[in-house]
Amino acid sequence: MRIAITGVAGFIGANLARKLIDTGMDVLGIDNLSYGLRENIPAGVEFHSRDIRDPKLEELFTGADVVFHLAAKNCISDCQADPIETADINVTGTINVFEAARRAGVRKIIYAESSALYEGSAVFPTPESEVRPESFYAVSKLAGMHFAEAYKRYFGMTFTALRYFCVYGPVQDYRRTIPPVMSAFIIKLLKGESPVIYGTGEKRRDFVYVDDVNDFHLLCLRDPRTDNETYNLGSGENHSVLEIYEIVSRILGIRMEPEFKPDLPGEAKITLADISKASALGWKPKTDLETGLLHAIDYIKFEMAEGRI
Repeated sequence: MRIAITGVAGFIGANLARKLIDTGMDVLGIDNLSYGLRENIPAGVEFHSRDIRDPKLEELFTGADVVFHLAAKNCISDCQADPIETADINVTGTINVFEAARRAGVRKIIYAESSALYEGSAVFPTPESEVRPESFYAVSKLAGMHFAEAYKRYFGMTFTALRYFCVYGPVQDYRRTIPPVMSAFIIKLLKGESPVIYGTGEKRRDFVYVDDVNDFHLLCLRDPRTDNETYNLGSGENHSVLEIYEIVSRILGIRMEPEFKPDLPGEAKITLADISKASALGWKPKTDLETGLLHAIDYIKFEMAEGRI
């Protein structure tokens, strides 16, 4: 099977590429390296430095059985600051991927939506039906959802939409303007610096380990029941930002008083996935929070030893 991945140099894309190669698949990766890093891409990937808005994307998709579309502008604070670029990348870029896949005769597109689509919901755990976007990022993802529905309706294409909650693990993008909370805490504590908490630290997030997400990616490739369906990918549990800080601090054996800064705009107060739909296919997260954090810590320690952090 030949698989194309957009955003292959990013966190989820790089981990997915490694998993697919380990299972013997032929992987083509696309990334313009504006967010992802070349060193993240595993050996064995046929890599092309290309933007998802490139009008010649079709030539790369020719011969691919499935496209994983993961490339996006996805830092909510950056998206809030520049809604025009957000729409250009996340809406225009996504349509270009869909159209290129259609013209290339790709069998199926598995693409990233987001748990941000639930920002305005007060239903917890949140099922796939509770779409209440608020931020510019979430609205851009909603547009992608509607275009996928139109491509299904008018061209008979097959899609699977994945709504990732807070995915964490090795290769997580700690270089973002506002880094993911786990990586940010680990790096600051290892450097002997005070971690930053935005708001009170009472926001609660559903964290899911990247290997568990990859298990579902493989299921999407092999199980036709996932065709033209949408799935939440979370753990079904949540933890406050303060809880995560306490766990990271305890594991590292390092204690620094956090620095509290004003809350960030556009972020949900609570995320908690209803994963019953994905679980009905036989999938469930296997990695507990502390085990996943240990893997994330090992990765960051290695990056620090190599002088990249």
